[in-house]
Amino acid sequence: MAKYRVQNPATGEIVETFESASDERVEQQLAAADAAYREWRERSVQERAAIVKRVAELFAERREELARIIATEMGKSIAESLDEVDFATDIIEYYAVYGPGLITDAEIPSTIPGKAIIEQLPVGALLGVMPWNFPYYQVARFAAPNLVLGNTILLKHADICARSNLAIQEIMEEAGVPAGGYQALFTSHDQIATMIADPRVQGVSLTGSERAGAIIGAQAGTHLKKCVLELGGIDPMVVLDSDDVAAVAKAAWEFRTYNGGQVCNSNKRLIVMDDIYDEFVAELVQLAEGLKPGDQLNLGEGEYVPLSTRAAAETVHAQVQQAVAEGARLLAGGELSEGPGAYYSPAVLVDVPRDSKSYGEEIFGPVATVYRVHSDEEALELANDCALGLGGSVFSTDEARAARVASRLEVGMAHVNTIAAEAAELPFGGVKRSGFGREMGPLGIGEFANKRLYFVAK
Repeated sequence: MAKYRVQNPATGEIVETFESASDERVEQQLAAADAAYREWRERSVQERAAIVKRVAELFAERREELARIIATEMGKSIAESLDEVDFATDIIEYYAVYGPGLITDAEIPSTIPGKAIIEQLPVGALLGVMPWNFPYYQVARFAAPNLVLGNTILLKHADICARSNLAIQEIMEEAGVPAGGYQALFTSHDQIATMIADPRVQGVSLTGSERAGAIIGAQAGTHLKKCVLELGGIDPMVVLDSDDVAAVAKAAWEFRTYNGGQVCNSNKRLIVMDDIYDEFVAELVQLAEGLKPGDQLNLGEGEYVPLSTRAAAETVHAQVQQAVAEGARLLAGGELSEGPGAYYSPAVLVDVPRDSKSYGEEIFGPVATVYRVHSDEEALELANDCALGLGGSVFSTDEARAARVASRLEVGMAHVNTIAAEAAELPFGGVKRSGFGREMGPLGIGEFANKRLYFVAK
């Protein structure tokens, strides 16, 4: 099977294949990225921002086409694909509009006579290693701020996202990003290691698994390169009480099954107070029953999309089966389709033992895992009993009560009475084994900046 390909996960059909890069091609791309950087950094930030603004306009103009590409590549519905294109467009637009102001020189007080200024300058070519679950959004939040800052981008996407990566490069170049300023890579893992080692690459950003993050982080550290790692999550959604249990359960289900459950900051652990637990679980079961596999390009009511690949669906199925073998109960869904399609029916899982292997594993698919608790302290202890720390949320009709629990969550993003606040202006990232660094918002543009002191003596 070709490494880089478009493969419809609904059918397993390989629609298009792409040639992997030779070592000579990698060298050409490194040279082009470095040459483009030396030209791009000399342009004014206003000119760079205007070009990035044009990128956003082209994303909006090609919205339908871009959505169809990713729906075919990784299986999300057309409606969710359009949502993603719109979100990516918003992020690109945000940095085009607000980016220059976020990196304005700032004078700081100094006890030494003179003027002390903190500048935010570009550092060079950056390498991005991006996942398949949000092919445009993941790239937008890395590429847009760094292009405004003056860096250039080498982008290795997932092997099933070759067409969307090329579409992004086409849009970048049409908007006026210089040739070499954004390049789609079709490289191997060994070639990525070579690029991280190369002095022309000054930083690397990865969104992916803990395992991939550990490898990339080690390579970056060996070569003293800055890296940003956005890794997995088993985010808790704590429900302390509710005057409408059905509504909260429905919101929990819709967010957990969004994008086939293949979302880093999905509410993967539903932690529910004892007095509403039975009603909450019953609502989830009702929502899970009677669903049928559907065509992501023309999804009907009561239908669900395939996961990204057959292998991904088989992995989720194996994880659920393992949890059941360890003592958990599968109350609805959890069926793996026959044949080459990547369908796994959205599932409700309860009673996962806390001493089991499954308890600490992230399930990257549409599985709502529910835990019963009897006090706020027990809910908080369970929420924080996790090696990962991306996001989390707490729900209660008493906002102060929810805030007391949410303030003590060991996560990078804590929420009260909403599962995940997501917008271009809001920073995204985690702690513990969910990685480090932030993307989006005012923090995202500073990760790969040279925050240089510029001092003029009096």
